[in-house]
Amino acid sequence: MSGLREKQKADRRGRILGAAVRMFRASEYRSVRIEDIAREAGVSVGTVYNYYQTKGDILIAVVAMEVEEVLEAGSLIVHDPPGDAARAILALVFSYYDHSLEYLSKEMWRTAMALSIEAPGTRNGQLYNALDRRLAAQVTGLVEKLQHRGDIAEHHDSRALGALLFNNLNQNFIDFVKDDSMSLERLCETVAAQTEPLVRLMAPVSAARS
Repeated sequence: MSGLREKQKADRRGRILGAAVRMFRASEYRSVRIEDIAREAGVSVGTVYNYYQTKGDILIAVVAMEVEEVLEAGSLIVHDPPGDAARAILALVFSYYDHSLEYLSKEMWRTAMALSIEAPGTRNGQLYNALDRRLAAQVTGLVEKLQHRGDIAEHHDSRALGALLFNNLNQNFIDFVKDDSMSLERLCETVAAQTEPLVRLMAPVSAARS
């Protein structure tokens, strides 16, 4: 019975989040009410409140759903990085970007970022920052894999390089969601241009001189 209850809970959560994604995309986040989400999900308002106390809770839950899928896809790249260091790093970064608008619009991302910045000590702020740390850790994992493979010099601090690469991809993503006219293609081109010189600096001495 407990297994059935958990399945029912997961189903209701999925319906609520799916409804929220549709509603937030169709209208501005601030104009959507909990009642609207409940109606779209086919559940009572009380059921929504059983899982999420505010719209912000729902939005950050959507972000978490997005990031979980991104991390799962990224783990395949970290396990078997393609090509050289530049290709491997960009493959991971682009996998993040390619999935970034799967559930969230730019307006939704801006709102989620604002929630995490305005109230970093709240549960939602802490969750958002924890998701960022997991992404940064995955980038660091790729750096370590490339060091073991000989594509990045082993004397570099992998955590510092991982943080550097993550902070760069994250800042570029922030610029992307702030600018409604900026395309995903332009975002990828910008990051590719910035990653190339970084990779040259990280390369083993013999590779850097060749």
